[in-house]
Amino acid sequence: MRVLQHREKPQPLSEAVSRQSHRWTIPFVALDWLCEWAAYYLGQWNFLEVLEYLSSFGVLVAVSFYFAESGDRVKQRHYQAWQVVNTAQGKGGSGGRIEALQELNADRVPLIGVDASGAFLQGVQLAGARLMRANFSSADLRNSKFDKADLADADLRSANFRDSDLHSTDLRGADLTESDLSGADVSNAQLGSSSLAGADLSNANLAGVRWDQLTIVKGANVHGVKNAPVGFIEWATRRGAVNSTRDETSE
Repeated sequence: MRVLQHREKPQPLSEAVSRQSHRWTIPFVALDWLCEWAAYYLGQWNFLEVLEYLSSFGVLVAVSFYFAESGDRVKQRHYQAWQVVNTAQGKGGSGGRIEALQELNADRVPLIGVDASGAFLQGVQLAGARLMRANFSSADLRNSKFDKADLADADLRSANFRDSDLHSTDLRGADLTESDLSGADVSNAQLGSSSLAGADLSNANLAGVRWDQLTIVKGANVHGVKNAPVGFIEWATRRGAVNSTRDETSE
């Protein structure tokens, strides 16, 4: 806040002019002298000081309202993001869903049951997202990040997770039938009660994966699996998993 100070009465114009060594400066001195008198008289006017205080008070009120309404602005932003997600439901392409889902997740909004089936969400960043019972069936999720996310009981049939980050992800009860996990990092993920029927696990990183309650692996491709837990390949093969290259599978 600018502090108003009482000014001393200006000197006579003749005295100010007498100190000038060049005549051409006299008009400027006279103008400055007039401004000095104007400032002097205005400085005596208490009404201006009141206006100064009111101006500062107005700024304080505006700042208070800004923070008071911050919650409403966040809710409005979330509402708009959900509109984008729901409007594009059942449609191909992104439709702005990548940014909308990332924004909601960044604000720690639960995404439980979200339907993004068939969507193009390549590169989406949903680390730590709460996506229980979500539907990403047939979605393109290549090069995405779902590390530490909760995808329990999610519908992930035919989803493309190629080269994605799924480490420490909760996939218990998820349906990964015919999903593409080629080259994905599934280390330390929980696969209890999930289905990997026909899934492509080739070159996937399975270090520390929890598979003790895994139910279905028939037709799953375990070719080139990295860091598989002890006994996993043998167990999966006995239950119908295959070990073949992509070319052999296509034949």
